[in-house]
Amino acid sequence: MRTLTDLPAPQPEQKAFQPAQHTGRFFSGTSANHESAIKHVTGRAAYIDDLALPANALHLAAGLSSVAHGRITRMDLEAVRSAPGVVDVISVADVPGHTDIGPVFPGDPIMADGEVLYAGQVLFAVAADSHRAARQAVEKAIIEIEERPASLDPVAAANAGDLVRPTHQQISGDWEKAFADAAIVVAGKQFVGGQEHFYLEGQACVAHPSEDEGVMIHTSNQHPSETQKLVAEVLGIPFHAVTVETRRMGGGFGGKETQASPWACLAALIARRTGRSCRFRLPRVDDMRVTGKRHPFHNDYRLGVDAHGVILGGDINVIGDCGYSPDLSDAIVDRAMFHSDNAYSLGDVRVTGYRARTHTASNTAFRGFGGPQGMMVIEAAMEDIARRLGEDPLTIRKRNFYRDGRNTTHYGQTVDQTVLLHELVEQLETSSDYWQRRREIREFNAKSPVIRKGLALTPVKFGISFTAQHLNQAGALLHVYTDGSVMINHGGTEMGQGLHTKICQVVARELGLDLDSVRITATRTDKVPNTSPTAASSGADLNGQAARDAALKLKTRLYDFAAEHYHLDRETIYIKEGYLIAGFGESERRIAWGELVQAAYLSRISLSEKGFYATPLIHYDRASGNGRPFYYYAFGAAVAEVSIDTLSGEYLVDRVDILHDVGDSLNPAIDIGQVEGGFIQGMGWLTSEELKWNGKGQLISNGPATYKIPTYGDLPATFNTSLMEGHPNSMASIYRSKAVGEPPFMLGMSVWAALRDGLASLNGYTQAIPLDTPATPERVMAAAEAARAKLDPAADKRHSNGR
Repeated sequence: MRTLTDLPAPQPEQKAFQPAQHTGRFFSGTSANHESAIKHVTGRAAYIDDLALPANALHLAAGLSSVAHGRITRMDLEAVRSAPGVVDVISVADVPGHTDIGPVFPGDPIMADGEVLYAGQVLFAVAADSHRAARQAVEKAIIEIEERPASLDPVAAANAGDLVRPTHQQISGDWEKAFADAAIVVAGKQFVGGQEHFYLEGQACVAHPSEDEGVMIHTSNQHPSETQKLVAEVLGIPFHAVTVETRRMGGGFGGKETQASPWACLAALIARRTGRSCRFRLPRVDDMRVTGKRHPFHNDYRLGVDAHGVILGGDINVIGDCGYSPDLSDAIVDRAMFHSDNAYSLGDVRVTGYRARTHTASNTAFRGFGGPQGMMVIEAAMEDIARRLGEDPLTIRKRNFYRDGRNTTHYGQTVDQTVLLHELVEQLETSSDYWQRRREIREFNAKSPVIRKGLALTPVKFGISFTAQHLNQAGALLHVYTDGSVMINHGGTEMGQGLHTKICQVVARELGLDLDSVRITATRTDKVPNTSPTAASSGADLNGQAARDAALKLKTRLYDFAAEHYHLDRETIYIKEGYLIAGFGESERRIAWGELVQAAYLSRISLSEKGFYATPLIHYDRASGNGRPFYYYAFGAAVAEVSIDTLSGEYLVDRVDILHDVGDSLNPAIDIGQVEGGFIQGMGWLTSEELKWNGKGQLISNGPATYKIPTYGDLPATFNTSLMEGHPNSMASIYRSKAVGEPPFMLGMSVWAALRDGLASLNGYTQAIPLDTPATPERVMAAAEAARAKLDPAADKRHSNGR
């Protein structure tokens, strides 16, 4: 009798492998469509609200505070519990594990615990059979809060020492001596407004209870590993019992880096309590009330300048309005300090950053992560210096660029590729006809009493890396299946920026395959663990290197196998266009990729590999305020031209020219899209997107009717965008490319500078006109009136009398 061990081993079906028609167009470095482009435009891309749920799934809603600061004296939820369709109601007392879900530092209660800290804070959560039933039940709660004085002024909070984190300073040289040596001293203050993320897909998640004590979370989320940690801690279970998955987001911009986690924690808690799947989707008005924004900043500066407008040094202060808790404010204000120089050498300077506490939603990450708010300080100063000296602002900017002999930042990092900065700006000057248009605009303004034109060219130097060193790491998991198809997974998340497309291109390039042969799967904590957030413009840098590492390891293994199995010269082996090739000329041998993979499988060679990458060189000593926090810098510049109705304050952006540095682009089409989108979002931040709170600390710009993001009609009539060519990254980034997510955002500063330029024409370009942001028509009109008053002493007197 034959036993199972006597039977021949089953043989996989042998197929005739035919190479694909390889074009080479879709390797890394070429333009390829976004991997979900067709799904996006046909509506087949699945977002959280599209996911199918079990028939008994629950829907969640949150009860929110209408008070900015106070003590809860009564919270009667009995009517909520008895409302139609309600299955469960929870408050902070029902949390079995941690109640503080602060992402870095403590201070973020999952629900209010006795004290209310901002208007919009979650007090309780309801689970019902339908979304409507849950929202209607919330309204039945009886909440009584003893109101207390609310801190709503960040400058007053900073002066009083009411801070969410300690003050930090960066000092280079004898900054006080710079004033003594200066020919002139310029000083100014500015308010830089915040910004709502306004992602198209709001905060949303689905939680399924799993076996044992676990839970499976689907979430629109930039940091799945952090959500995994916080959910586990709230439930009081091990991290491995929680799996978090993110396939795609309908936008993130930083608003889903830390602030997607609370909803996952609440959904997971109710899923475990009820044993039923839960969906939590915030209505837009609630989303805007409960989530933090880009930090508003109050900045001031004093700079000592020589007779030619070159900065000798000075003193810069930035005050970030952090909201009620630390969240990521420590690092955000740090990055504002790092970028208070933008592209200019500050000389001997002191930069001080304050993290003010206010009773508003905890402000959080937003594209640029504090860098844009810091850059606004020095860009204002450039305009101010130019008007004092009667020079064109571009001339002053160029005189102060980092250059040989002055290429060290105020925090001690050397700026390499300074030649690139100068060349980029010179190219843009020429391609945009800057000086010819400057002459024409001056002539136009001299003849036009009401409509004035403005022109400005502003640069960008943006540091790339997480400033928290440990976050600069990434992992990847690569599988090759026996038909030759390839699956890649990595720790980055896709929010529309094209990261997954670039990673597939990297793997296709390393394995010599068409892009269609490589597919990506959803980001999951059980595939690649302990990941960093997709933020700091580092998604492609980190995850691309990790994916490449996995592909290189697997390729090396296949080379070794092929050399032995096919008796090939190992030194001559390479992969190209779907073939493993060895030898030269008549002795060349070509083995189809599919055949190679089948042979390796039958010979029990592993077809799976993991990759890892950690960014080298970066470090920062917080005690001394000195180090190298960035692996490299990305550069760019934009020229904006505007037309202003100086009586109404309304204006148009007539033309924009952009030249941006992405090193050797991984995907030019995607990168140009990122540059254009970043510019428009930055322009919106500085012009139309105004956040408004009433005197009680309640957000009143809480929807598209009261908060204006840029629309198609706001685009410049002429919009020229180009990528800088011939300047690969000087550092060993992925294929010498550069990050492109955040740097283009700051190009929007050119519009604000152009508005100031147009306003300065009202007094003959003799004085810089202060213009806080966002530069709404109301602010522009007030600035125009102030500029005219400077020319009319009688008007000045009337204004001083309050008329």
